[in-house]
Amino acid sequence: MNIESLKNYCATNSTRKWETAKSLFGSGKYSDCLFYSHLVLELLLKGKYLESREKIFPITHDLERLAILSNIKLPGKYAKHLAVINTFNIAARYDDFKFSFYKKATKKFTQKYFRLTREIMLWLKKNTPSDK
Repeated sequence: MNIESLKNYCATNSTRKWETAKSLFGSGKYSDCLFYSHLVLELLLKGKYLESREKIFPITHDLERLAILSNIKLPGKYAKHLAVINTFNIAARYDDFKFSFYKKATKKFTQKYFRLTREIMLWLKKNTPSDK
């Protein structure tokens, strides 16, 4: 797959994952919503990496690392929350963390990070270079 195809893949799938996250939030599946929220930002950051580097992104799910490698300096209010959102990937995937994450993912907690994911997503789309 070439760079342009990968950029398209990241953009299209981040939108799809966002729609899934919204649906999961609406249905009360909060831990799954947070996992998909992480995927949204991961795909956006991988797309930004492709734009800034014009080479294939590293195999990682680490949002903070992807932002750094893409030369993206998120505002402090988003940078600190990105570290928390980063944990949603691990917590939702591995059995050792699933139950505690499930209990942590209350409606109030999920609402906060769902809103923050949306804000970060919109900030990335507005404040970083894009070919689109």
